[in-house]
Amino acid sequence: MCDYSLHFIASRPAKVGDKLVSTRFPQTTTRGFASVDERNVAVCLLPGTELAFEKEVQCETGIVFRWKFRHRVAKFQQVNKGQSNVHHDALEFPDSKIVLLTHLCEGQHATVLQLPAPLRATVDEVRRATVDEAWPHYSLVE
Repeated sequence: MCDYSLHFIASRPAKVGDKLVSTRFPQTTTRGFASVDERNVAVCLLPGTELAFEKEVQCETGIVFRWKFRHRVAKFQQVNKGQSNVHHDALEFPDSKIVLLTHLCEGQHATVLQLPAPLRATVDEVRRATVDEAWPHYSLVE
């Protein structure tokens, strides 16, 4: 997903093997991920996407302070989903700490290791849903 504040930025979905960089996008106060080859295109992650960073992840709280996590892997999550106009994109680390993506220091490189498994539905579940709602989100299981 891409945070609400990136809806007016060009974007594309993440793919396994993508080389990403943490970026502050033009005309926003939001940080997210861009491809190392296309710095002005946001790369949107699905919840559960696993990332490996080149170095220990660094975050900042705003003006002066930075901190390092002793981790180089993280899983993308969404938080505060019930609240509009707040940042939702976050990273969860192996020690269960969660940090908003917009707090990442700029210029950190990561690789997409794994995407989440697609949602699966039975044939009966798909038949009960409308085709427009179900088809793009499910693969059929007989």
